Amino acid sequence: MTGTGSGAPGPHGSPLRVALIGYGLAGSVFHAPLIAATEGLTLDTVVTSNPERQAQARAEFGDGLRFAASPDDLWARADELDLVVIASPNKTHVALATAALKAGLPVVVDKPIAGTAAEARELAALADDRGLVLSVFQNRRWDNDFRTLQKLIADGELGDVWRFESRFERWRPQPKGGWRESGNPEEIGGLLYDLGSHVVDQALVLFGPAQTVYAESDVRRPGAEADDDTFIAITHLGGVRSHLYVSATTAQLGPRFRALGSAAGYVKYGLDPQEAALRDGKRPTDEGSWGEELECMWGRVGSGESPLTGGGSPVKTLPGDYPAYYAAVAAAVRGTGQNPVSAYEAASALDVLEAARRSARDGVTVVV
Repeated sequence: MTGTGSGAPGPHGSPLRVALIGYGLAGSVFHAPLIAATEGLTLDTVVTSNPERQAQARAEFGDGLRFAASPDDLWARADELDLVVIASPNKTHVALATAALKAGLPVVVDKPIAGTAAEARELAALADDRGLVLSVFQNRRWDNDFRTLQKLIADGELGDVWRFESRFERWRPQPKGGWRESGNPEEIGGLLYDLGSHVVDQALVLFGPAQTVYAESDVRRPGAEADDDTFIAITHLGGVRSHLYVSATTAQLGPRFRALGSAAGYVKYGLDPQEAALRDGKRPTDEGSWGEELECMWGRVGSGESPLTGGGSPVKTLPGDYPAYYAAVAAAVRGTGQNPVSAYEAASALDVLEAARRSARDGVTVVV
């Protein structure tokens, strides 16, 4: 049983009514456009008391969009909703997800779902107890390069993968401020829990559970409070070693992926184009091919020579597909499909992040 505040996932054949908590970067750039583009979902209510953000949302999604000043307003009319999406600051995720589940509503939470794996598992248990869907927005599983690498591995193109390098690097020499860069532990800021949530999740999806974790984490920029240059090394139970880099201080960006196997390697530069498209106001429902990238950005598969000097052969990158996440959520809430990213999976990633934080602090390798 999936269950909703109204006791069933919306009237038969009607879209699921979605409430979105938060209309900052995550809410306005990612969640709202993807919800609105998904067949079977309708953006019903946005929780924000900011008049400018209300005007921005109304301009894009129409006068029929409703607003709530606080999440408490949602729980009072839970029977009018079918799904709650939490895109508010990290420190609010656990309390809001708990309240939504207790109100009888399925929930999507932006990553990281919580500050600790224990909190994530408590939320998962509450959702199970209530028979409700609790899903985590790990959208980078639907990046173009990740989808392509998954297929290459599944098709045996690389042989046995021995080492995986993943980089989410930026050059931002001046801190931007805000809660994402706060040094207050209650904010759950810093790159380890921000971009690290993505690269760790991808590594676990590709190569399975972690056995040991080693990490180095630094605060490099003057005035910065939280980690802005972090390296994580995972040894997976299956023997693969993942080397993961997240940084705001990288003057020369490395390849996004470098996967090395017994038969060949795959090297891919550049980021999936979907985030940039969403930021520019483009939508999955626009004409054209969503998530496609230019041929000059394709990665290369080969052995024995660097791709930068002509080694290997170009491999067409599969289109990125963020809309697939919310389509899967809609099916899960209706009881016709599986939860695309469970809270238990998110808890496993948090196990690694917590181990990485301890490793960087104490200078030790941590057994997970």
